[in-house]
Amino acid sequence: MAAGAKSFLADAGYGEQELDANSALMELDKGLRSGKLGEQCEAVVRFPRLFQKYPFPILINSAFLKLADVFRVGNNFLRLCVLKVTQQSEKHLEKILNVDEFVKRVFSVIHSNDPVARAITLRMLGSMASIIPERKNAHHSIRQSLDSHDNVEVEAAIFAAANFSAQSKDFAGGICNKISEMIQGLATPVDLKLKLIPILQHMHHDASLASSSRQLLQQLVTSYPSTKMVIVTLHTFTLLAASSLVDIPKQIQLLLQYLKNDPRKAVKRLAIQDLKLLANKTPHTWSRENIQALCECALQTPYDSLKLGMLSVLSTLSGTIAIKQYFSIAPATTARSFDLVKLAQECCYHNNRGIAAHGVRVLTNISASCQEKDLLALEQDAVFGLESLLVLCSQDSSPGAQATLKIALTCMVKLAKCRPHLSQSVVESLLTQLHSAQDAARILMCHCLAAIAMQLPVLGDGMLGDLMDLYKVIGRSATDKQQELMVSLATVIFVASQKALSSEVKNVIKQQLENVSNGWTAYRIARQASRMGNHDMARELYQSLLTQVASEHFYFWLNSLKEFSHAEQCLTGLQEEDYSSALSCIAESLKSYHKGIASLTAASTPLNPLSFQCGFVKLRIDLLQAFSQLICTCNSLKTSPPPAIATTIAMTSGNDLQRCGRISTQMKLSMEEFRNLATRYGDLYQSSFDADSATLRNVELQQQSCLLISHAVEALILDPESASFQEYTSSGAAHVESEYERRMMSVCNHVLEEVESLNRKYAPVSYLHTACLCNAVIALLKVPLSFQRYFFQKLQSTSIKLALSPSPRNPAEPIAVQNNQQLALKVEGVVQHGSKPGLFRKIQSVCLNVSSTLQSKSGQDYKIPIDNMTNEMEQRVEPHNDYFSTQFLLNLAILGTHNITVESSVKDLNGIVWKTGPKTTIFVKSLEDPYSQQVRLQQQQGQPPSQQQQQQQQRTAYSRF
Repeated sequence: MAAGAKSFLADAGYGEQELDANSALMELDKGLRSGKLGEQCEAVVRFPRLFQKYPFPILINSAFLKLADVFRVGNNFLRLCVLKVTQQSEKHLEKILNVDEFVKRVFSVIHSNDPVARAITLRMLGSMASIIPERKNAHHSIRQSLDSHDNVEVEAAIFAAANFSAQSKDFAGGICNKISEMIQGLATPVDLKLKLIPILQHMHHDASLASSSRQLLQQLVTSYPSTKMVIVTLHTFTLLAASSLVDIPKQIQLLLQYLKNDPRKAVKRLAIQDLKLLANKTPHTWSRENIQALCECALQTPYDSLKLGMLSVLSTLSGTIAIKQYFSIAPATTARSFDLVKLAQECCYHNNRGIAAHGVRVLTNISASCQEKDLLALEQDAVFGLESLLVLCSQDSSPGAQATLKIALTCMVKLAKCRPHLSQSVVESLLTQLHSAQDAARILMCHCLAAIAMQLPVLGDGMLGDLMDLYKVIGRSATDKQQELMVSLATVIFVASQKALSSEVKNVIKQQLENVSNGWTAYRIARQASRMGNHDMARELYQSLLTQVASEHFYFWLNSLKEFSHAEQCLTGLQEEDYSSALSCIAESLKSYHKGIASLTAASTPLNPLSFQCGFVKLRIDLLQAFSQLICTCNSLKTSPPPAIATTIAMTSGNDLQRCGRISTQMKLSMEEFRNLATRYGDLYQSSFDADSATLRNVELQQQSCLLISHAVEALILDPESASFQEYTSSGAAHVESEYERRMMSVCNHVLEEVESLNRKYAPVSYLHTACLCNAVIALLKVPLSFQRYFFQKLQSTSIKLALSPSPRNPAEPIAVQNNQQLALKVEGVVQHGSKPGLFRKIQSVCLNVSSTLQSKSGQDYKIPIDNMTNEMEQRVEPHNDYFSTQFLLNLAILGTHNITVESSVKDLNGIVWKTGPKTTIFVKSLEDPYSQQVRLQQQQGQPPSQQQQQQQQRTAYSRF
């Protein structure tokens, strides 16, 4: 179970004993000052790790200045080490504060007599081009070094020229003619020309520069027809067109021309590679004629490797807008307009797996995107091609066959989604092949079956028999593939079972787990059971694992999961109309939930606080308590009916609801409670920036169930006249992605229909109203809760680290500032990522909110303008290389201690704001300025100060300005 750590512990990288930034830097500085070369090199190469741990400018500036000193006085090997560190830490370069000093120390080596030292310096300058793009001395040195007689120095100058051309428009414009002369000059060796040509890809800063570079490349392609020159020139041509955008259609035509007419396979391969790049980047620029020309080339070529390349370009285009353009203009009568279809059909049964896979993908994409056309024959071809590919690849466990199988299975899922009438035959072929396939292929096929069953649950029952037969015979060995297969098969069984597992299915799974599985496999299957709502199965598996873990944190984690599963299992016995047993089921469930949350709190550690899990479970507990309270409130109509004088009280107070007695007040409280819970679910959603979409949808459904009940209470009892049902109509039913969501949406729609049918028909509050509310609660609780991936596993990890200046030496000490001055607060921050940055969403900007509150007042009370009382400011900054910085000016005119809070949130690429935190607080003590203090003291003593004294004091107070 040791591997279980990764399931819910965040990405590592923490936990080891850490030095503070200054101590770490001093430790490395000691190494730099050592007399031994080995120790100096070791100290240099440890700097990138230091930058990763402490990515703030004050440390990075000091560290780079130390490295620049080493570069200036060290030998060439040390310089090379510093160069490598600089290249590795490129994103930290912009945090260097003393850029001039840093460049001066590095640049001094350019005047060395040693060409290798000059070459390393040029590479160093090239690596720093992003922070010194317009340094004329660097530009001049690069130009000079291009004329050097030393090959090492010239190559370094070419590297630097390429980097500066990418960053500086002036340098690119100035160096373009020089590069052109060198490339066309007879004295320049061919291998040097091949290195110079790629610099031209950066000449895209303006249209005239791009045009002149394009003309030069055109001349080169014609003048130097050798294979190497054509390949380098064409590729540079493509990269230049991709950056300047306007020449892409011309470039596509040029590449197709070379693909068609040039007999050399190397040139054809390069043309295909570049066409693939342009197909990914700008598919909308491909005309019908371009696709037609590529199809003709593919039909004519006798070489499988070239046909594979061309088909990969066509399969990329077939999944984009280009395919619709191809078919929209095609005349329906001529067969040539469908050369793409003819090619795909021809390739579907090709003996090369890769070609067959791309042929099938093209047919699938055409069937999916051109749905308005009658493509019945095409659909059948796609299905037959997929089935033949499935038979071919499922018997082969080689990596190539597995990659092809993945393409085929992805196409199957897409076809089943877009053309549901084909799904039955697709599922049957998968189930037939599942028995004879290799284990590696079986795992992938199980994933495919699960995806299809999630989209089309009606197919689930038909799968179950075959899946159970297979589950009984697998697991004869404890290999990794067999363990993986057990998890995948169990997942499909859970999806296919939909509502509840039969005892026979549970026994088969448990029997197989006892025979050969390890603890990790059992945990993964239990996790999938929790996700699919099979809580009785999950509880038994968690229970069996409790004694198999080595850490008490893991024990408490598993124990909490067991209690949560038991709590949800208690709710499966709910029956409509039986409200007393519903109350006892909820009470039993709450008992287990409270045990579970205590265990979950014990499982958390400072490095892994399990904040989402705790927040989610606490909200579930509060929701169950609110449901229980609502049922009790509904029952109170029987136990505590309205008093006889209720009607009189209602008429006297003018509140018609008073005639219902105490239930009206209770219902109002209940409605507010559900609205409060909905708000808290919204907060949990906003704080879960790293969660996958299924987890977020789950939280959203919980929030919607709270809003639904609060709306039902309002519509039935509190305010039937103004209740509107328009905004609550279901809109997302077509995009349902899981069985849990499907059932929740169904329950919500049913409850809304019931509420709407009762609304305004009967005067509130009748037994019909309370029965409707209780049935709504029971219907919502009968849908088994799904614990989604983010509850167990964090695939994306994003955190923000803030640094404020000025900052106190001791966190408890306040920063002193005079009340006639404003505090300039600088906020710096870095965005830290885990192993998969931007997997679900990426940060576009960081929102910083600064607020100050007066903690304690000192001195006399005197009137201050209301504007000076509080500070509430917000700024948005876009991180660059995961670093951002901004400043706030705070007015602290009132004497006393102020509490200044800086809170950060992030905005993603879709414009959604997420409350990720962190929140940082500092204390500032606002002190009375000396002149005001003296004036006040003199006034208290009754001695008005002389005018001369006043002028003298004013000069002293403001002399600094």
